[in-house]
Amino acid sequence: MIDKKKLNDFQNHINYKFRDENTLIQALTTPQFANENNILDYDILEIIGDAVIKLIFILKRYQEGIKSPGIITKLKQQLENDDTLNKIAIKYFRLHEYILKSENQEIEGTKILADVFEAICGAIFLDSDRKLEFVEKNIINKFYNDWSILTNESSIFHKNMLLEYLQSQLRFTPIINVKFVSSGLINKPIWIAKTPSIFTPEHKKLKILNKYIKNLKSKESKTKKEAEQDLFAKILKILKKNL
Repeated sequence: MIDKKKLNDFQNHINYKFRDENTLIQALTTPQFANENNILDYDILEIIGDAVIKLIFILKRYQEGIKSPGIITKLKQQLENDDTLNKIAIKYFRLHEYILKSENQEIEGTKILADVFEAICGAIFLDSDRKLEFVEKNIINKFYNDWSILTNESSIFHKNMLLEYLQSQLRFTPIINVKFVSSGLINKPIWIAKTPSIFTPEHKKLKILNKYIKNLKSKESKTKKEAEQDLFAKILKILKKNL
C-alpha cells in the first residue's frame, strides 16, 4: 500500500511537485518491493540520476574555474561513494522515511539509500522535461556547499589513514593485498573486498597483524575501489582496538 501522505510530505520537503507522481513512486521503490507488487523499481532512474548528478557537479566546478581532468576524475569517484550518498540521503532528505520497501527488507548497511537518492535526481530530471536546473536547485544545492566536509568524512580516505597508522606502528610502509568477488548483473556488478593480508616491503606476511583481519570483508559496493575503502576502514578499526 502506497502512502499518499508520505508522497506529499516528501514533495513538500524537497519543494518539488511531480507532474507524474508515478515517476516519484518508481524512484522510491526497491526492486524487492516492486517484484512483490508488480510495479516498476528505481533501477533505470538510478542510472539516469547518477549521470545527471555527475554532469551538474562537473558543470558547477567548471563554472568555478576548475578544469583539471585529474580533479574532475577524483570528483566522479567521490560521487560514486555510497557512504557519502547514504549520508546525504538521510541528513538532507530523510529518504529512509519514504522508501517503498518490503516489510522485512533491510536498508541499513546496503546501498539502497544511495540508489534511491540517485533515482530521485533522475526522476526530477525526467519529470521536469529534462531540465538540469530543477535537480540542481531542489537537490544538489542543498548539500553542495558541504561537499568537502561530506567527502572528508567518507570512507574514500580510509586507505591513506590505514597506511599512515601502520607506518607509525611499523616504521615502514607495508603492502596490503585484498581479494575481490563480484555478483549481480554483468553491466552492474556488486563488489565485495575480502581476505586482506599485510606484508613487509619484502613480501613477508606480518602474521601478528593478519591474525586480526584475515576474516574481514567489505559491505556490498558499486565499485571495487569503494569495496576496498570500506574494508580498509574495518581493518583500521580492528587494528586500533587490538594493537
